[in-house]
Amino acid sequence: MAEKPQPVRVLYCALCSLPAEYCEFGPDFEKCKPWLIKNAPEVYPNLLQEAHEKEAERVSERLQSVGISAGAADEATLPSQSASSSKPEEVKRLPGGKIKKKEKQEVVIEKVVRNRRKCITSVKGLELFGELQLF
Repeated sequence: MAEKPQPVRVLYCALCSLPAEYCEFGPDFEKCKPWLIKNAPEVYPNLLQEAHEKEAERVSERLQSVGISAGAADEATLPSQSASSSKPEEVKRLPGGKIKKKEKQEVVIEKVVRNRRKCITSVKGLELFGELQLF
């Protein structure tokens, strides 16, 4: 008797919600890299090597920059520098890699001619001014 095929367990990325194999084609692969290194190192083995190389470079730079007399002062300044540079600008991203654009904040006045003498004037965008009273 033939065995029933078992369902395949797919690992989905917690950041872009794509399968781990397709993260590189997602909206922001750079943000997914740390998650992939931690949770799915077998999918992208080259990411693990890159992470180790970067960590080795970072450690060697720290060792070269730290002096014997100023060791405690350098360690105190390093966390403050990394905290200020680690805050990137927030961008709204929709599923599928699309970027949500903000609406233009402008008032549009349109004049549409119905017949020879009649026309319709429409004003759009007045809600940007809050409590605006029209007389």
